[in-house]
Amino acid sequence: MHRVKGLGNLVKVFDFSEMKTQGFIGIILHAHLPFVRHPEYDHFFEESWLFEAITECYIPLIKTFDRLEKDQVNFRLTLSLSPTLISMLCDELLQERYVCYLKKQIELAEKEINRTRKDKQLHSLASWYLGLFLDTQKIYQDQYQRDLLSAFKKHYSSGNLELITCAATHGFLPLLNVNQASIRNQIHLGVEVFKKYFGFAPSGFWLPECGYYPGLEKNLEQAGIKYFFSDTHGVLHASQSPVNGVYAPLDCGNGITVFARDPESSRQVWSSQEGYPGDFDYREYYSDIGFDLDLDYIAPYILDGETRTNTGIKYHRVTGKQPKQIYQPVKAVEKAQIHARDFIDKRQQQISRLSEFMDRQPIIISPYDAELFGHWWFEGPIWLEYVLRFFDEPGSTVKTVSCSDYLRQFEHHQVAIPSASTWGDEGYSSYWINETNDWIYPLLHHAGADMEKLAEDFSQFVPQHSILERALNQAARSLLLAQASDWAFIIKSGTTTEYAKKRVVDHLARFNYLHESIRKNEINERTLVALEILDDIFPDIDFREYVVKAEKSVSALKKERFSP
Repeated sequence: MHRVKGLGNLVKVFDFSEMKTQGFIGIILHAHLPFVRHPEYDHFFEESWLFEAITECYIPLIKTFDRLEKDQVNFRLTLSLSPTLISMLCDELLQERYVCYLKKQIELAEKEINRTRKDKQLHSLASWYLGLFLDTQKIYQDQYQRDLLSAFKKHYSSGNLELITCAATHGFLPLLNVNQASIRNQIHLGVEVFKKYFGFAPSGFWLPECGYYPGLEKNLEQAGIKYFFSDTHGVLHASQSPVNGVYAPLDCGNGITVFARDPESSRQVWSSQEGYPGDFDYREYYSDIGFDLDLDYIAPYILDGETRTNTGIKYHRVTGKQPKQIYQPVKAVEKAQIHARDFIDKRQQQISRLSEFMDRQPIIISPYDAELFGHWWFEGPIWLEYVLRFFDEPGSTVKTVSCSDYLRQFEHHQVAIPSASTWGDEGYSSYWINETNDWIYPLLHHAGADMEKLAEDFSQFVPQHSILERALNQAARSLLLAQASDWAFIIKSGTTTEYAKKRVVDHLARFNYLHESIRKNEINERTLVALEILDDIFPDIDFREYVVKAEKSVSALKKERFSP
């Protein structure tokens, strides 16, 4: 491998001719949380989704990357960061609240050290948790000055991470395509937010829930995207049978390539029956002192002193159906190493089989939700670190690459259009539209049409920075936030359903209020300011982007531009 200068950074570029390997693996972590920010409350339960993910997922992953870089391990990993997560990680209010959250964790751990002093095992774990929280505080405040995006960008600059993005609010695109302006803005705004914070354009794009429908690749082309991902059956059921299965990308006919998820490597991590996270030596997610200890004792460290919530201090391991046994961190790390070696061995065997009949080196695509690593599966970041170390061992027949690396090596790909698909339950859209949440979509489609009409009627003469322009931009924000796929998902899954319903209803109510105020020329600036404070996201949004435009490919636009 060698490095070249590009985009103001040194970027690692792989020379495949130098690699004595049979094939490659692309590990993709998709990091996303819905936009949850409630300045109207001193504390808000759903904000803890972000705080738990920072403590248990994002900072542990950063620590993994830092250790690998320090030890000069050559690795490539792709990290998708959604625009809502990017925005929350940079939000000063949420940063300050996270610092307060960490202080409470540290205080509780200190209290636990005293409470467990007569129990050697629990006392040792309480001390271990205190060290963990103090280390997290040091990394967050001292090492990265609350700016976790700078940590990811550092590892991009060193050539170890490929950073890509997602739709603006993680809208489920197959069910929003009634309004093409909504599709276009979910994609284009997502790219623009990424460019603003990282200073370069992403090559890849994570379709929310891997939700694809034929024709979506045209929108990706217009946004400058080079590749995206689909679930396995999206490629296997493509318009032409894929000659290399899911182990090489397809060209969608416009130069945009699609990589499909490998079912074998996914099953080893995701499956509740076969997956590693269910091993009895790993930490039990559902055993937390926030639910186990007396309410009077735990009250200062939970939301309102009454509603029990996770504290992050968990003393038990998975164990199985027996009474839960005490968690042993050293034993869990040893098991993570064993599972990493098993993963490596299976990928090498898989690549060896594939190499016998493919016309090129195969690539195994292994995509996962980033929050699985550390949050749901506490040992996930340690397992990932061992995997990346083992792949870099001398003699390894499989190397880690990004999809961009692979596309630089192989320029010509089979042309075919993927089939409609998602990575959700049953493989299509049933999890996001069913008897629990189908009421959402007529309302979203109606609001999307209203937004298009507002843009068409007002785009030509609205003064910049005027109250009318602000109201139109805020209407666009409300629409985007209502479109988040998370709300339909939560309603179906049955967790915090009332909150999810309220988010959809509130954002649509705000949109409808603004729509009516704009149409009647009765914009109340005080109310507008309140809405701007509540939904403080995408400061550079421009409602004019919702003007319906003729859909033309990038290649067609270039042809028009340079034709005589």
